[in-house]
Amino acid sequence: MQENQIVFKNVSFRYQEDQPWVLKNVSFSIQSDEWVAILGHNGSGKSTIAKLMNGLLFPDQGEIFVHGIEVTPETIWDVRAKVGMVFQNPDNQFVGTTVRDDVAFGLENRGVDRLVMIKRIKESLEAVSMEDYLLHEPHRLSGGQKQRVAIAGVLAIQPDLIILDEATAMLDPRGRKEIISTVNNLRVETRVNLVTITHDLNEIVDADRVIVMNEGEVWIETSPRELFAKETELRTIGLDVPFVAKVTNRLKDTVEFSEQPLRQKELIDTLWTFHSQT
Repeated sequence: MQENQIVFKNVSFRYQEDQPWVLKNVSFSIQSDEWVAILGHNGSGKSTIAKLMNGLLFPDQGEIFVHGIEVTPETIWDVRAKVGMVFQNPDNQFVGTTVRDDVAFGLENRGVDRLVMIKRIKESLEAVSMEDYLLHEPHRLSGGQKQRVAIAGVLAIQPDLIILDEATAMLDPRGRKEIISTVNNLRVETRVNLVTITHDLNEIVDADRVIVMNEGEVWIETSPRELFAKETELRTIGLDVPFVAKVTNRLKDTVEFSEQPLRQKELIDTLWTFHSQT
C-alpha cells in the first residue's frame, strides 16, 4: 500500500505582507514511488512549492508534511535528510574543486564513514554516467555534465525524494533530453520519489501524474495523456502541448484514438493501424 510522501494542506504563501499571495490555499499529496511533475508558467507558484517542500521557505498558512514530519524551522534538518534538491543553475551548487570532492561534500557534512563515502561516490557517478570525470573540475564541464554531477551529489546522500527545480532550463534540447532520460532511469532503478518543476510539457511525458499551477492555485491534477488532450484550455493559461499532441488533436476528427499518444512512435503506430483498416 502506497503512503503519502508529501502532503500540502491548505497552504498559502507570500514573500512579504504587502505583496500578493504567491500560493493560495494549495492542497495535494504525493505518494511514495511516484513521479509527479508540477507544471506552470513563470509566476504560477511552482518553484515556491519546491522551496516549501525543502524547508527553504515556510507557509504563512496551512501545513506541509514530509514523511509525516511537519515542515517547520525546528524540523528542517530532519526534512532535508529526506529531500534532495537540484536547482536550475548547477554552478550554484558546486563547492568542490573536483567532481569527486563535490559529490563527497554532502556525505562529509553528514559524517558518513570514509569507506561508505567512497562506495556512494562511485555508485552515484556511475548512475549518471559520469564515473570517468572523477577528477575533473566541475566548472570545465558542459551544462548537461554539470547537471549530472549535481544529481549525483544528491543521489549520494540517498534521499527519499529528489526535487528537480527547472533543472533543465539552462540546457539545449539535447541536454534536456539526456537529463530527463537519466532521471527516469534512476527512478526506475532506485524507486526514489521524483518531483520535477517545469514549464515545458515535453518533460512530463514519463511522469505518473501532473499538477498544473496557475496564479498560485492548483488548476488541475491529471495524467500526461489527459492533459495533452486539453490543448485549448492550456493555451488560456500560457502553456502549450508538445508537437505529437498537436498533431493528434488535429487528427481526432478523422482518426479514432483509443488513448492520447504521448510519443511519436505511439502516434505513428495508431496512424498505421488506421490506414491499414481503411
